[in-house]
Amino acid sequence: MASVASPSSIAVEAFAKRFGGEKPRVFRAPGRVNLIGEHTDYNLGFVLPIAIDKASYVAVAPNREGVLRVWSENLGEQREWPIAAVGGLKPSKDWSDYVVGVAQQLLAAGFTLQPSDLAIYSTVPVGSGLSSSAALEVSVALALLGGRVLPPLELARLCQRAEREFVGMPCGIMDQYISIFGREGAAVKIDCRTLENQIVRLPAGAAVVAVNTMVKHELGASAYRDRVRECAEAARAMGVESLRDATLDRLEGARGQITEVVYRRARHVITEDDRVNAFLAASARGDCGEMGRLFVASHRSLQHDYEVSCEELDFLVDTA
Repeated sequence: MASVASPSSIAVEAFAKRFGGEKPRVFRAPGRVNLIGEHTDYNLGFVLPIAIDKASYVAVAPNREGVLRVWSENLGEQREWPIAAVGGLKPSKDWSDYVVGVAQQLLAAGFTLQPSDLAIYSTVPVGSGLSSSAALEVSVALALLGGRVLPPLELARLCQRAEREFVGMPCGIMDQYISIFGREGAAVKIDCRTLENQIVRLPAGAAVVAVNTMVKHELGASAYRDRVRECAEAARAMGVESLRDATLDRLEGARGQITEVVYRRARHVITEDDRVNAFLAASARGDCGEMGRLFVASHRSLQHDYEVSCEELDFLVDTA
């Protein structure tokens, strides 16, 4: 039986076919599943993601042509820019914006960019909610750094800025953070205000199974920005910095100042933060039944209060 090529070797082979030259170095960054704590990161709340075995791989080596060349093996597309021009590039509204955004943030952080060839291969399905963009950003940043040291938290913030400022997506920091701080066999609780983390081992015998609904989500074309705006509106009405500081009592007190839609958005975030902490407590005592009930409660809140579910996902939860 023929052996199956590893993702890393696929990236190296793609590099050799496209660019030739010296053998490249390969850098990897994983995607993620968020167990619980949905849409709380940009509200400075708590999240509990776990890194997965699907990842973005970047094979990289210097070139002598004075350019930054990037090949996407998944898409069969190449982009090329003079290295001196990278700092002044504008968004192209395609996958290359993630590469350019990271490169510009590295320049802003004081790093020089070496003329380089990059071949990218990812096993993270695009549009599946597994953070393919964050995996791409982190792997590209590591490749362009080429071994130069950037503290992990600064790297996460840099990649987040690339997505917020160049790609134009007002994302939280969870996806980039877990791609860097993730540990095999463990979830990571992230406090999105302090950016402190806690490694969380799930109960013995518990397994995380991610099911693909086959529904593509387009974050940039979705109502994501509307949710960010609605949460900020609720926080202002309650006089708090973010919904991390809100309570249900305080929300009830401000109900007359906001629309019913904004009220429901805030209710989801406030109760979701509580569910994250309840999930951790249930995990610590090995109560898988309660963990499952909290998963379902989280989904119902996302379905009815935050309105970010879909028919296929509802079906999976209903029949699980």
